[in-house]
Amino acid sequence: MRKTLIALMLAAALPAVAMAAPQDDGPGPMGKGPGFGPGQHRAPYAELNLTPEQRQQIDKLVGGEMHGDREITQRYLEKLSPADQQAMKDEIKAKQDKTQADIRALLKPDQQKQFDAIKQKQDQRRAEWKEFQAWKASKGEATQKTQ
Repeated sequence: MRKTLIALMLAAALPAVAMAAPQDDGPGPMGKGPGFGPGQHRAPYAELNLTPEQRQQIDKLVGGEMHGDREITQRYLEKLSPADQQAMKDEIKAKQDKTQADIRALLKPDQQKQFDAIKQKQDQRRAEWKEFQAWKASKGEATQKTQ
């Protein structure tokens, strides 16, 4: 149970880490960014001189792995009681909010404006996705009733 909760919390923290990561100029995790100094790291495969086809295939594999991890997480989350599910979601949300606030505090004022715009866009996309999922679920229920 603890391992599952730790895995869920780690998965929930990934978006905050991704926003804080430096942007590189290559596609996906395979790209080589500008110079690397203290505190910066290279993508795991940056030194392999991958071809664009190899990068694309590895990106696809990594994306598939992330999708699979989400499915596993959801499967274990569904086994928890509704109260535990909500408590876990609330704790994850609070941790994400704190991380976002900490990241924002490190930024300069012009970066904070840009950060806020990015966050607002992400929130809007999440709301649209939830709306779509609700619409899709209602469509599925309507289809089941007619069968």
